[in-house]
Amino acid sequence: MNSASTLWGKLCALLFATLLASAAQAQEAPPQLVGINVAGAGFSPGTLPGKHGTNYFFPPPDYFVQWKERGITWIRFSIVWERLQPQQFGDFDADYAARIDKTLEDAKANGIRVMLDVHNYGRYYGKIIGDADVPIKAYQDLMERIAERWSKDDTLYSYDLMNEPYGDAERYWFDVAQAGIDGVRKYDKTKTIYVEGRSWSSAQRWPGLNDDLLKLVDPADNLVFSAHIYADKDSSGLYKQAMPDNYDPMVVVKRVEPFVEWLRQHGKRGHLGEFGVPNNDPRWLPIMDNLLSYLQQNCIPVTYWAAGPSWGRNYHMSIEPLDGKDRPQWPVLQKYLGSGGCEAIGPKKS
Repeated sequence: MNSASTLWGKLCALLFATLLASAAQAQEAPPQLVGINVAGAGFSPGTLPGKHGTNYFFPPPDYFVQWKERGITWIRFSIVWERLQPQQFGDFDADYAARIDKTLEDAKANGIRVMLDVHNYGRYYGKIIGDADVPIKAYQDLMERIAERWSKDDTLYSYDLMNEPYGDAERYWFDVAQAGIDGVRKYDKTKTIYVEGRSWSSAQRWPGLNDDLLKLVDPADNLVFSAHIYADKDSSGLYKQAMPDNYDPMVVVKRVEPFVEWLRQHGKRGHLGEFGVPNNDPRWLPIMDNLLSYLQQNCIPVTYWAAGPSWGRNYHMSIEPLDGKDRPQWPVLQKYLGSGGCEAIGPKKS
């Protein structure tokens, strides 16, 4: 090969790399800083495959109209691996996959983009991904198939590789996450990939537990790290006890700060994938307000847990409108709709 052709080849490679980077950058920011979790398709994971309408629930037709009217433009949508792919390396279940198709279609009709969340806690049929019964390659195959089927749909904003790996799943998490990235990138070269952390993706415990995730390799350089946090005493989100007297109104900000400072230290982008407070005690609302203000200051997007038409009337963190009326948490969330002056996912540099 002569020098001219060699130079031309290098220029073409450089142009391709530039275009790829530009495409990835276009995916950086979510539609706005506040989104919501829409749950239901992942209900009753202990009952498999389960029955739609009894054990698990997809949004009904026109469900997203109410959120479009309220200004929501993106959601995190949880699905269950076993229902989508009942056998390792096998075809997708036609009915479950078609219901995901319909959810994306309905979201698109209302200007809402979707993050697909594999809500499996680092497990498949209760067995750890990475142990002999569930090889990591099986999970990579799942992510390849997800990207192959849905990557060309612009409604799909991003992939959340795995919800809250914990316990024995943690020791394999780096390799599992890398396999998920590799699986997605086989068919999707640009869309954002969200990576959760160990110990239920705890924001408070993130530093130290997840430093190896800095070594993850994404050819598109388009990863966002995603942590979870709740405001109750044990950070479980169960809110089994009433709020203690003189509870620190900055409690959740303090729990999230270690995660945000880790991101800032390493020049990474972040997201709070789950956070919610009870709707039956107004004293929780200032705590929520303080957190959302802090996240906005740092350009960290959040998806509130949770919405979905199947929670019923009494689920304590639901923001699903009840009898046509907004839940108490909604006015606080509504304050932070929009970009908040952010041009990209943060944190902002100090």
